[in-house]
Amino acid sequence: MREAYILEGLRTPIGRYGGSLKSFSATDLGSIVIKNLLIKSQIDPKNVEEVIMGCTCQNGENAYASRTAALKAGLPVSSSALTVNRLCGSGLDSINIAAQKVILGINELCVAGGMESMSNVPYLLYEARWGARLNDVILKDGLIAVLTDPILGYHMGVTAENLAKEYSIEREEQDATAYESHMKALKALKDGFFKDQIIPIELKNYNKNLIIGDDECPRPDTSIETLSKLKPAFDKNGTVTAGNSSPLNDAAAAVVIASEEQSIKLNIKPKAKIRGFTVEGVEPSMMGLGPVKATQKVLKQTGIKLDDIDVIECNEAFAAQYLACSKILKWDMNKVNPNGGAIALGHPLGATGGILMVKALWELERIQKKFALITMCIGGGQGIATLIERVI
Repeated sequence: MREAYILEGLRTPIGRYGGSLKSFSATDLGSIVIKNLLIKSQIDPKNVEEVIMGCTCQNGENAYASRTAALKAGLPVSSSALTVNRLCGSGLDSINIAAQKVILGINELCVAGGMESMSNVPYLLYEARWGARLNDVILKDGLIAVLTDPILGYHMGVTAENLAKEYSIEREEQDATAYESHMKALKALKDGFFKDQIIPIELKNYNKNLIIGDDECPRPDTSIETLSKLKPAFDKNGTVTAGNSSPLNDAAAAVVIASEEQSIKLNIKPKAKIRGFTVEGVEPSMMGLGPVKATQKVLKQTGIKLDDIDVIECNEAFAAQYLACSKILKWDMNKVNPNGGAIALGHPLGATGGILMVKALWELERIQKKFALITMCIGGGQGIATLIERVI
């Protein structure tokens, strides 16, 4: 059977909501990462058969997101493009779809990942098109709409509260997890761990060129004391706060997926082989448990034991969600999110899966180990997981 390999990866810095990257659309960020990924890997754009990118916050102008990003990046019009929306799992599922196409022989080489600009999600005025007659009109926040389960009728943060109650996860434990996430991310930034995986972005501001090369969200002033003073965000008697939840962000990330034959033809040594992937459904009110079912499935699928996994990138949508998964799976916490997670670095929805993949590739190389698991919960009640093996 044919196999799918990851030849290279790259990401942008993760911008704070309303921060340095707010002037860039999702497709701007996507095109920057696609263009520079191909430059970095020395791949002629003509060799890219398809671009598959995740984008969760799709409004009208993002309807052709992947195609727009691909053409902006200089890919030929003969290439194809697909935009994926599996909410938080969009970027990772894009990589999985690209791998499927390579394994099936449909494509020899794809670029896959995700892009998101949460800073540019618009407000919505549904009544405007046909007129409101004598009624008031309501301006709705598009971001709140994206983060609200339409079946349950409540915010994703409430599902984290559900898990905190179900698994007796106290506020102190959640805040400690958030603090640890920031400390690990700050150390990784200080040590330059992210340097080679990030393409710096140039900003033109007041006739001055500024270069943004680092993630903006990790906070050096984070402390248990400051975290403990934050009020609950979703339930006045709850434990989930803005401090122990992932923030809103802007970013893009992508990898090159290719067949073994194509990697040989291009004379590029792959970084990793994709061993398995899956998406599983769970109860929407407990959507944060998605990584549990997905991890169990991908381990069974590949015949690899959890103890054999060397690096685990589990998206920290909320500390309560992350801790619930950890309590059930009982994985080695020293292997999980070694360079900080989404609580510190950020969660730019459709881009996050690509970012986690890039981080996992670099960490495997850094520690010279073999297997990495990337897993995420997905709003609406799903979980996604991908397992990769470093090519030695």
